Amino acid sequence: MSSTMLARGALARAGAAPHNARNMATLREIELRLKSVRNIEKITKSMKMIASTKLAKAQRAMQAGKQYGLANAGMLLACLQVFQHAADKPSANKLFVVVSSDKGLCGGIHSSVSKATRRALSNDVESPLAGREDSSVDPESPVMIIGDKSKGQLSRAVPKNLRLTFNQIGRDIPTFADAAAVADLVTKSGVKYDSVVIVYNQFVSALSYAPAVLEVKGEDALKESGGFTAYENEDDATRDLAEFSLANAIYAALVEGHACEQSARRNAMDNASKNATDMIGRLTMQYNRGRQAAITNELVDIITGASAL
Repeated sequence: MSSTMLARGALARAGAAPHNARNMATLREIELRLKSVRNIEKITKSMKMIASTKLAKAQRAMQAGKQYGLANAGMLLACLQVFQHAADKPSANKLFVVVSSDKGLCGGIHSSVSKATRRALSNDVESPLAGREDSSVDPESPVMIIGDKSKGQLSRAVPKNLRLTFNQIGRDIPTFADAAAVADLVTKSGVKYDSVVIVYNQFVSALSYAPAVLEVKGEDALKESGGFTAYENEDDATRDLAEFSLANAIYAALVEGHACEQSARRNAMDNASKNATDMIGRLTMQYNRGRQAAITNELVDIITGASAL
């Protein structure tokens, strides 16, 4: 036997690892990682299919909610001309209601409304309120948040502005009862405001969305509008109309934000599945190359030993 084989035998008797132990450990690690990535790919593909199914339902609910909101706004404009008279007077005190959700794995959809809110509070030129006559905003304006995701982001950015937070709203498809409950708590919170600015994600297409704002006038603004001062009305009627308008606007924002969330989640899971497929391809090639190298080393050892004998 050659001196090389004798040295290897001495190392083996001493308990030392063979020279190809590093390759074997690397192959084992690659194999485990391949298995993990394949499992992740199965999960992301399943979540993509579920999000695609929910997206169709969310789009139908969004269309119904938007039509309901347009019908209500049209009725007020045609019969009472509330908003065009109230819009003549700038709103000094604004209350921001940020619409997000409690769920993640949907890209940066929650960050978009949080950034839009921070820009509005800082009177940034890229604020969604920029360009309006009453675009000036007090940096200490109160903020209420629907959803835990934007709550976690804004609680770090503007903690002093937070007044109320809501969760478990719209876990499936938002309903008008959810919006009415939020509007009731907003009106009973004791926060003084002239108008409510709802920050939400506007559905552009199945692949894109954009942060938008929807402003609703408060009870005092409705009382001072020309459509109401021309008639004698009870305080309860104006209060109820203001609360109903707020609930209706929140409902429209909730259903549209829910559709954006499902669309973003579907796109995120589609991208994750593609990335997992690419990673599987790279790891498979790396595993095959390592396996071929290990087999070649073993063949070299066998041939070298046979030649020495």
